[in-house]
Amino acid sequence: MIVTGRSPALEFAVAAAGAMNSSGGRLKITIVMARADMSGGCKVIALYADRLARRGHDVLVVSAGNRPPTLRQRLRSIVKQRKWIRHRRTLDSHFDGTEIRHRMLDHYRPIVDSDVPDSDVVVATWWQTAAWVAAFSASKGAKAYFMQDYGAPGQELSDVAPTWKYPLHIITIAQWLVDLMKEHGIERSISLVANSVETELFFSPERGKQATPTMGFCYREAWAKGYDLVLEAFRIARRSQPDLRLRTYGPTLPQRALPAGMHFRYRPSTPELREVYAACDAWIFASRREGFGLPLLEAMACRTPVIATPAGAAPELLARGGGVLVHPEDPEDMARAMCRFAAMPEQEWRAISETAYRTVQGYTWEDAVTRFEHALRRAIEAQG
Repeated sequence: MIVTGRSPALEFAVAAAGAMNSSGGRLKITIVMARADMSGGCKVIALYADRLARRGHDVLVVSAGNRPPTLRQRLRSIVKQRKWIRHRRTLDSHFDGTEIRHRMLDHYRPIVDSDVPDSDVVVATWWQTAAWVAAFSASKGAKAYFMQDYGAPGQELSDVAPTWKYPLHIITIAQWLVDLMKEHGIERSISLVANSVETELFFSPERGKQATPTMGFCYREAWAKGYDLVLEAFRIARRSQPDLRLRTYGPTLPQRALPAGMHFRYRPSTPELREVYAACDAWIFASRREGFGLPLLEAMACRTPVIATPAGAAPELLARGGGVLVHPEDPEDMARAMCRFAAMPEQEWRAISETAYRTVQGYTWEDAVTRFEHALRRAIEAQG
């Protein structure tokens, strides 16, 4: 069902952000990461680190580097891809080329007291780092836990859920994650800080449909991201819409042959990525598991409606507008949605495009940073 209007979750976030002002003095903040890379979660952390530093706070990111591949992973690579996985100590990350202070350990191991300075607040960012931060001495600062997801590779719910019981003030990004933690018996207060989108980077003038029907999605060959569902839906949709095209981008090169009609762009710059979003009639979000899903916001900011599985923030963002939710594990339903957008009358498409655009307006990253800063101060007050 295609729906219209602004998401109730964003309405709440806008109202809450508008009611808060940054208060108090300069904070000394340490952010602890297991690995700095090109993931969406790392991008969000980098955005907060950068913008908090711009507000005058002393921000340091400490990461443990890239864990060596296990023998099992290397043997699997030999069998499936006929190559030996080489260990890279460092990875490309969203901290590269920025002024964010980032300190990485010489080799992968748990981060301990001696690796971090005394601070006002120290923030865990991954289920393993929650245990590390929980063990820090009091001088390292009040303890917070920025929890963006469960279900990504390496973080099953059975591993993550126990970390919610550590004495850390939890900050998370979506109502479904708050609800999940409550279902697991977490009764203390949780700070909800919804992600925003960089509207100065992701935007598009009012526009119409493409001359050739075009869909898009972020291509990552990971089961959780549902890339296989999109490829199958695309194959089905082209039976009745043979001129349908699929525009994609990704942080790694595809390891499999891509179907006819699909164009892949490797690590596009932000202007190139904006062009990809704005050249699509609908953006496909096919995740099986997702904490939030930044491409949802980036596409909508570029006036592109969304076809989404009910994962991450998609149900909240599309509660009243900007696209359609499809059944999980159902490429035929996804294909029907593709065909519907491809054949949609121009006037109807423009109305949904405008709804998608309006959904992400009015709540900026500065609003989100204000809420995040407030959550850090709550951690200090709670543990002070």
